[in-house]
Amino acid sequence: GETARGLFAVAEVILNRVDSREFPDSVCSVVNQGTGRMYACQFTYTCDGNSEVIHEPRAYVRVGKVARLMLDGAERPLTEGATYYHTTAVNPSWARRFERTAQYGVHLFYRANTRTASN
Repeated sequence: GETARGLFAVAEVILNRVDSREFPDSVCSVVNQGTGRMYACQFTYTCDGNSEVIHEPRAYVRVGKVARLMLDGAERPLTEGATYYHTTAVNPSWARRFERTAQYGVHLFYRANTRTASN
């Protein structure tokens, strides 16, 4: 149900994390970071307790196309370097520590505050 921009923005966060020293250095490692800790993982679907079954094949194909474009080196202009995001349905305490850079659909995107990051 996410917009195309929203899908690309989430992909940007994943790749921005891969490029960051603060996170693992592969897409799979970033996506699965924290898996096994209920709701303490980086991407909820990896620790929500639901089986990993594709219920919407068309959506899966759509996301796969976005992933392929991003892995092939598409530009990342949407999130201004964001390495964090969350849905508007929650208000995590960590979000106050970061600079909000964008909103697409129901997701808000954040990066480390440049003043804080350079200290």
